[in-house]
Amino acid sequence: MTDKDLLAAARDAVERSYAPYSEYRVGAALETDDGTVFSGCNVENANYSNSVHAEELALSKAVEAGHRSFERIAVSSERRDGVTPCGACRQSLSEFCDGAFRVLCDGEDGTTAYTLGELLPNTITSEHLE
Repeated sequence: MTDKDLLAAARDAVERSYAPYSEYRVGAALETDDGTVFSGCNVENANYSNSVHAEELALSKAVEAGHRSFERIAVSSERRDGVTPCGACRQSLSEFCDGAFRVLCDGEDGTTAYTLGELLPNTITSEHLE
């Protein structure tokens, strides 16, 4: 799957978003190490703390299906403003992905690629719990 295909899957997920409060629709597409793609969209709740982020939904679906190794994620918003995963989503991704994990962000002028390590340096890991 190309970066373009993964971004298209993230854009498709945007269309399924439920964001009546913020009106900020986000989609994500997460590729596993075997090439399977899981998508997710943000699902808002009137109690904002119960809202689900697109990246976390895609990750949860993949983990539920038995996957633990991931290649990259693409994130898009309806505005195509280059949105990156929030801090909580970055931390969730870091549970399964190292600093070299690729994060593709969909912008109006093209795609910006980051590594998870760039977006979340000095991440909290299970080693901190020992």
